[in-house]
Amino acid sequence: MTMKPADGDRILSDNFAPWVRDLGLVVEELGERHAVLRLPWSDRLAREGGGMSGQALMAAADTATVIAISSARGGFVPMTTVQQSTTFQRPIVGEDVLVEARVTKLGRTLAFADITLTAAAHAAGDAAGVPAPAAHATAVYAILG
Repeated sequence: MTMKPADGDRILSDNFAPWVRDLGLVVEELGERHAVLRLPWSDRLAREGGGMSGQALMAAADTATVIAISSARGGFVPMTTVQQSTTFQRPIVGEDVLVEARVTKLGRTLAFADITLTAAAHAAGDAAGVPAPAAHATAVYAILG
């Protein structure tokens, strides 16, 4: 089954904790093995110095990965994070964040993903079209259902 962004939004509303839903994430794009979510800027998510907090970025990466795995499987099943590693490369101040999760391997019991987080204004990239990521993550999930 090909999933649409509305299906991803429904997964968010039906399966995530209230505090994750409070982030305001919106599914912008779904593909066979990827998902793009938008994390809207909010002063509530900023840390001292005005940058988007790492905790908000990591939660967004985790959430986008669940949506991408669900899209790759054709629907949501229970799953849990086994490992997530995040590197922060530049601050995001006063901008929405685009969170792109790509499933790199989908097995029967484990899924692996690569996640790029980019300030929305910089998502188109530089003059050569190369985006300037603000953070990068890798993740492993256990498929429980």
